[in-house]
Amino acid sequence: MKNDFCTLIIALAIIGCGARLASAAEPLPVYILAGQSNMQGHASVTTLPHVGMDPATAPLLAEMVDENGTPRIHPNVWISSIGNTGNEDEIHGPLTIGFGAGNSKDKLGPEWTFGIHMQKHVGRPILIIKTAWGGKSLHTDFRSPGSGVYEFRPDEIARLKSQNKDVEAEAQQRAAQSGEYYRLMMQHVDKVLADIDRVVPQYDAEAGYEIAGFVWFQGWNDMVDQGVYPNRSQPGGYDRYSLMMAQFIRDVRNDLDSPELPFVIGVFGVGGPVDDYGPSQQRYVSTHQGFRNAMAAPTSMTEFQGNVAAVLTENYWDVELAELKARGHRKTAQQREQLFTPRELEILQGSSNAEYHYNGSAKIMAQIGKGFADAVANLSMNKK
Repeated sequence: MKNDFCTLIIALAIIGCGARLASAAEPLPVYILAGQSNMQGHASVTTLPHVGMDPATAPLLAEMVDENGTPRIHPNVWISSIGNTGNEDEIHGPLTIGFGAGNSKDKLGPEWTFGIHMQKHVGRPILIIKTAWGGKSLHTDFRSPGSGVYEFRPDEIARLKSQNKDVEAEAQQRAAQSGEYYRLMMQHVDKVLADIDRVVPQYDAEAGYEIAGFVWFQGWNDMVDQGVYPNRSQPGGYDRYSLMMAQFIRDVRNDLDSPELPFVIGVFGVGGPVDDYGPSQQRYVSTHQGFRNAMAAPTSMTEFQGNVAAVLTENYWDVELAELKARGHRKTAQQREQLFTPRELEILQGSSNAEYHYNGSAKIMAQIGKGFADAVANLSMNKK
């Protein structure tokens, strides 16, 4: 009888311990990445070796590839992504190469190093939900509910009339387009969260999940749209973007039922800091800096203090790579061999796309992704 009693006590202790362990399980952190083509990512796998050429970024490459240069698969970071192919086709699985733009499965965006470093910050498995489409604006495509539908200003109506356009038809079309990609973004987030097991095999439904951060990386289509921002080269020319960005943050938090959700704005930084612009770039200084200021403006609003941050992606611009590309512009392969040293030719392999896609550089994308993760982690600390 004594032995039976001891066995019962041990069994109850084990059950109690198991219950404590179960109750101690932490929710799965979920991070949402959204934006346009640079959030998609146009850096080819062929540019990865360039990451290792710089001692400052070589440690990032070691986390991305193994000793043979093969892209690593990160079993503690799961991702579901739509928009890669330009539509709503989903790709999901453990984080590795291939979650960038297009169908080739050999491109990367900021999601790769974001996932690596975000997982390090939290110390447990994480889920990334990425929704990004190329060529989309905040003023129309990602326009959030609180901003209402896009309405033409008097000067826009006058321009449409001068072009013999049907103003009413144009207005109806723009109204239909308003917020289309905001809605697609939220629909995909809801879809993934409703069935996390489909994406994260080891998901603990009892522990649940927590929306732990949101990163926004967009800008080109708004920055170059003179119709929407007619005074873009003047002070305050992009104030409308700031107002819509602030409303976007509010609406995202409301729709995700997370009023203090850490929110990071990736400030568009192609070309690097404007203070470093050369003579041929001076004509862009006012618009580029004006737009960057407008993107970051919500961080100075009282309601967003300590819970919204801006990452200046201009700080990750690769000046050397850009200068070499400019020097070799429109040169033949034979001319390049004569123009560049072997090392410079190797550096040039670090570009796989156009300047507005950060030269399709894995070195730039890797730094941006880590910068986003560090910013979210800092905001999360403030939240605690």
